[in-house]
Amino acid sequence: MKLPYSLYTRRGFLNGLLGGGLAALAAAFVRPLLRYVVPPAQEPDEVPLPFADFGDMEAGAVRNFAWGNKPGFLKKTGDDSYVAFVGFCTHLDCNVTYLAAERRFYCACHEGWYDEDGVNIAGPPPSPLRRLDVRREGDALVVRRQG
Repeated sequence: MKLPYSLYTRRGFLNGLLGGGLAALAAAFVRPLLRYVVPPAQEPDEVPLPFADFGDMEAGAVRNFAWGNKPGFLKKTGDDSYVAFVGFCTHLDCNVTYLAAERRFYCACHEGWYDEDGVNIAGPPPSPLRRLDVRREGDALVVRRQG
């Protein structure tokens, strides 16, 4: 198959480069428009987590899980119950990470800190991390929205 122009010529190379650049520019404009028109996925009402994956946690340990399209954290307390948090900072919805060595949650966007119970202790976060209800139902831990 013969192309209408050859990429081996200077003109063909520049045409290909210009066409690729224009395609990338168009994609850069179309993507935000599509994200505006198509609403984001709703947060789930509940998420079942297999107990086999989280049952062997030690007291005070924290593990990640997916809360819809957001990060979530599951913490095992000393009395063999569980507490869950949504992993979004209450300041500007940045992702929060758990630093096990410091036993605190950290938001890197604006230096926000939360203690291991999700209470805001430093930086700009105005309120604690949002808590989720956790109950054991059969062979699963079911994480639900509060309220």
